[in-house]
Amino acid sequence: MKRLVPAFAIVLGWALAALAEAPATLTTLHAIHVLSHAEAGKGAPVAFEATVNYRREGETTLFVQDGDAGIYVWAKADIKLIPGDRVLVRGKAQDSFRPIVIADSVTVLNHGALPKPVPATFDELIHSKRDCMRVKVRGRVLSSNVVLSADQLTTRMQLLTDGGSIVVYINRSDPHILDGTLDAEVEIAGVATAAFDGKMQQTGVALSVPYLDDVRILKPAVASPWSLPVTQMDQIITNYRVNNLSRRVLVHGTITYYQPGSVIVLQSGAKSLWVTTTIEEPLRIGSESDVTGFPEVHDGFLALDGGEVRQSAVYAPIPPMPVTRRELTSSKNLFDLISIEGQVVMAVRESAQDVYVLVSDGQMFSAIYRHPDIGNLRLLPMKHIPIGSRVSVTGICILENSNPFNREVPFDILMRSPEDIAMVARPSLVSVSNLVILTGLLLAVVFAVSVRGWFIERRVRRQSAALAYMESRRSRILEDINGSRSLAEIVEEITELVSFKVHGAPCWCQIAEGAQLGNCPPDLSVMRIARNEIPARSGPPLGALFAAFDPHSKPTGIEAETLSMACGLATLAIETRRLYSDLLHRSEFDLLTDIHNRFSLDKHLDALINEARQTAGIFGLIYIDLDEFKQINDLYGHQVGDLYLQEVAERMKRQLRSHDLLARLGGDEFAALVPVARSRAEVEEIALRLERSFDEPCHIEGYVLNGAASVGIALYPENGSTKDSLLNASDAAMYVAKHIKQEVRRTLAGQETPGAAPEERG
Repeated sequence: MKRLVPAFAIVLGWALAALAEAPATLTTLHAIHVLSHAEAGKGAPVAFEATVNYRREGETTLFVQDGDAGIYVWAKADIKLIPGDRVLVRGKAQDSFRPIVIADSVTVLNHGALPKPVPATFDELIHSKRDCMRVKVRGRVLSSNVVLSADQLTTRMQLLTDGGSIVVYINRSDPHILDGTLDAEVEIAGVATAAFDGKMQQTGVALSVPYLDDVRILKPAVASPWSLPVTQMDQIITNYRVNNLSRRVLVHGTITYYQPGSVIVLQSGAKSLWVTTTIEEPLRIGSESDVTGFPEVHDGFLALDGGEVRQSAVYAPIPPMPVTRRELTSSKNLFDLISIEGQVVMAVRESAQDVYVLVSDGQMFSAIYRHPDIGNLRLLPMKHIPIGSRVSVTGICILENSNPFNREVPFDILMRSPEDIAMVARPSLVSVSNLVILTGLLLAVVFAVSVRGWFIERRVRRQSAALAYMESRRSRILEDINGSRSLAEIVEEITELVSFKVHGAPCWCQIAEGAQLGNCPPDLSVMRIARNEIPARSGPPLGALFAAFDPHSKPTGIEAETLSMACGLATLAIETRRLYSDLLHRSEFDLLTDIHNRFSLDKHLDALINEARQTAGIFGLIYIDLDEFKQINDLYGHQVGDLYLQEVAERMKRQLRSHDLLARLGGDEFAALVPVARSRAEVEEIALRLERSFDEPCHIEGYVLNGAASVGIALYPENGSTKDSLLNASDAAMYVAKHIKQEVRRTLAGQETPGAAPEERG
């Protein structure tokens, strides 16, 4: 027993230590708001009461306020809250741009008045002194339009105040609600927030406004902007006025990129900064430096303008961070020095830069080396990287969009020198490009041997001119393949190129299961035909190329080489166009049932509404929901469920007219668009046909499935004049029909004779 005492003391000591280290629950917003980044990152528990001052339905965005403190709460999107609700929030603190709260639960206590907005200056907002609080600001409206923010339409207003510009987001998406506010003096009440990039670096000030009533016009514009006198384009600078009160700042870091007279990139730990500069003196990449300039935001990216640099003697180059394509698209590596691997698919020298197009994880991006300003000196040749090579690229990550909430943001890599791209693995030796190179080498050998006489020299000149013409035509074909020219025109141009190379012999192309293109002679029985299949990267050939020659001529190497080169171009053209067509089809059609998807229906519905407004016409929308579809999946499995969806989609398609459109909205929900309708009765007749298409049972995988569907219709403009209103009206009508059907079934079930056999029941 005495031996257990020390052990018990040790365990008790551990327990007391654990209790001592456990963070205390924070019960006020002020206690959370004053946490440092390190303290917030420990995830202290919180439990506090506060008032909702902003909530955007369908999002996790929630701001609450208690007295003179406000905070952002990450809450579930399905929590129904409105501004003015008094809530009890339980969860834990987390580090972000400022300390935030991850809510485990949000309980509504009662509903009261919104916190009274306090006047705020731009300087207070840019320093986050009123962060997450309800404030009111005054300014002049520079712009007002509807934008897509976090996958929802909202009204975005640009407000010019004393001190700077503020972005205002209003929870309304009607483009006409703020007509006439341009250049007006307004007072706006809303929640003060910040704009920031993917690294949580502040890039501006924003205001989240829950209601349109929070926008109050103090002084209308003197005149409508559309009534101003027209200014000549070359004279608009005469109206330019700027009063910039930004203060100079000093930052310290390591230079990771330098373009003389243009830009410097400075990196310190996980932070990177884009600095515009006019200095052209040599700067050493990798040296620690002080940079001074003026803060700016360009297209949403934090930057330093007018940068001046003082290098130190410390040389401490930053090693590039290995990353994947997916990591770069998250916008968290903005302006960082990184390295990434990919496969080269194209290399182009432009007047100001060398561009390598690479593929990584199935997606393309560009690695760019900008040429230095070397005056009249000759630029060094572009670093040769064979097409198809796997390379490692080092450089600065630049993005097209600074919004950290976008799912995937396109990016490019700025290389500092040609040595920043290095070959990891050579391409396969068997490729179209290698065949073209081999052909060029053979022609070069023939040219060198033939330079021995006047007659041979003249012939070589003709060959050189023909080769230049061939290369020009081939380059144009490659450009057309990557452009918008039709496949038929490109293939015909390839056959013309072959005809030119083989001295005018007719050439044509037969596309597999497609058209015959080119110049095919009417009588082939009296000619010698050369044939070469157009290979596919996988699967059967894509077609064949033909050339017709004099029957007494003999096959030559030029014929085989030309047809082989042309087949390579044809393969690239056909597969590129088919890939584009496949991607286009996938974007607009449901992969399971091969009918239109929700995106395609929305597009056709928008177009039909615009047309109906112009012609004062009507059209119908039918909403279809399969009855008891979940039971089919539960009883027979998802494979039978998928086959059932394919069968009913085909049945419904047969009930529609050629100009009607059937779409799958998702799961067991469908919609039919009836663009030509003279009356509601005509739409109802089509809806009845769709419902009756389920009368016959479906025979799938040995099972007999008795299906049914509930339908609802909406007529434009009788039941709605917008896309959302029509969908809501037809959906509501469908649910009424489904409810009636369920009530009928319950009534019939209640009238059954007790003790009847199961097969006798309805």
